[in-house]
Amino acid sequence: MIKKLDNIIIDGSSDNSILIDAIFKANKQVKQVVVFCHGFKGFKDWGPFNKIATHFAEKDIVFVKFNFSYNGTTINDPINFGDLKSFGNNNFCKELDDLSLVLDWIENCKELRGEIDAAKISLFGHSRGGSIAMLKSAEDNRVRKIISWASPSNFLDRLPKKEKLAKWKKLGVAYIYNARTKQNMPMYYQFYENCIEFASRLDIQNSLSIMSIPHLIVHGSEDPTVLLCEAENIKSWNKNTQLHVIDGANHVLGGFHPYSLDKFPKDLQEAIDITIIFLKG
Repeated sequence: MIKKLDNIIIDGSSDNSILIDAIFKANKQVKQVVVFCHGFKGFKDWGPFNKIATHFAEKDIVFVKFNFSYNGTTINDPINFGDLKSFGNNNFCKELDDLSLVLDWIENCKELRGEIDAAKISLFGHSRGGSIAMLKSAEDNRVRKIISWASPSNFLDRLPKKEKLAKWKKLGVAYIYNARTKQNMPMYYQFYENCIEFASRLDIQNSLSIMSIPHLIVHGSEDPTVLLCEAENIKSWNKNTQLHVIDGANHVLGGFHPYSLDKFPKDLQEAIDITIIFLKG
């Protein structure tokens, strides 16, 4: 029987709460756990993520996903960006700290006792979420495998420079346009300050160079958001990393929101299949 734990609320790393759900076969047989991290301008229920979670559960993998506490959604409305102030006050360190709290919740969740193998926890992320998963692998020895889909290799290189940076500092805020929701989403200057202050913690290359666990990268050859060369960089930094390139795939691997198809698009199905093979290996 497939069981879902829904609308679980835990304290986040700052003032906001984290919303979690988990889906699994309730059969009292220990199973490996995958923790999914959404990306920038993302949320745990975006597009096909719920269908992906169910698919993994059917393959005897406990699938946990959550909203980062400052992703801009709210507990009462977890699929719309109704809290742009929080979105603007998000940063990578908050997300890393949130992820630690989610791992703590998994270890202590009574409903998951007898269903999970706490020694087999994998982190899985799309785009920025995959990079957060990579960084966390250097901080937390509970992580046994990493899967990153379409993830950047360097956070600091993507920050504004020169005139754009000076304007950001002067105004205290920059805006990112969300083409799907038609919102101008704020990013306060604290984001830049956090990146500079904690640059060593946010160094993906350094984290991967010391990583000793298996890592799967899945990347589309036609990703316009995070270029394929970034995946190739990531692969070059650790011998435990394997790269699977999907020919012609875009940044979301054919996914979209809202999602109502009975089947996965071809590129997304390939990504899912190779990910499950990696987890089962």
